[in-house]
Amino acid sequence: MCEGYGCTEATAVMTVNRTDDRKPGTVGTAVPGVEVRIVDEDDTEVATGEAGEVVCRGPTVMKGYWRQPDETASVLRGGWLHTGDVGRMDEDGFLSIIERMKDLIIRGGLNIYPRDVEDALTEHPAVAMAGVVGMPDEVYGEEAVAFVVRTPGVDVTEDELLSFLVERIGKPKRPKEVRFVDALPLTPVGKVARKELRAQL
Repeated sequence: MCEGYGCTEATAVMTVNRTDDRKPGTVGTAVPGVEVRIVDEDDTEVATGEAGEVVCRGPTVMKGYWRQPDETASVLRGGWLHTGDVGRMDEDGFLSIIERMKDLIIRGGLNIYPRDVEDALTEHPAVAMAGVVGMPDEVYGEEAVAFVVRTPGVDVTEDELLSFLVERIGKPKRPKEVRFVDALPLTPVGKVARKELRAQL
């Protein structure tokens, strides 16, 4: 199995891990003819290893959205397709996808990637699944809230999980609260449906 990455606007594929040149856990390097880079909020390319928005350009990128000139102009700024995905590029050009930009939680200027928190939570043996979303906060702008499904037959408290997270992601990024649920809403492809979790808040 070789991981890859793409979107409809770029004819489905932008990067791929090749059988003879791959880094498991990444989504590979750019396919021939396609350029991929990581940019900040000013569309300036970031340093190697830093997180930012994934953008690409090449002959496979769409000309625009049908009869949606404003949306087209926004997504194709500067001749680059802005994917809305957050990623990192290593020194060998291998891309790792971190998060969707719309799911990013900004707490007092600090970026919190929900997937990082979810991955840390699921390292605990009492956590079967976790979903993390942002909740409006008067002081910090947003706070993270974790929805957790316990492993059957294993108990854990909110305080135990929050203490567990401090060792892995640091106190500033840990959720303000943990809500235990019987199940998480999922998308048709099995991802946590964060939009539904935000609606529950």
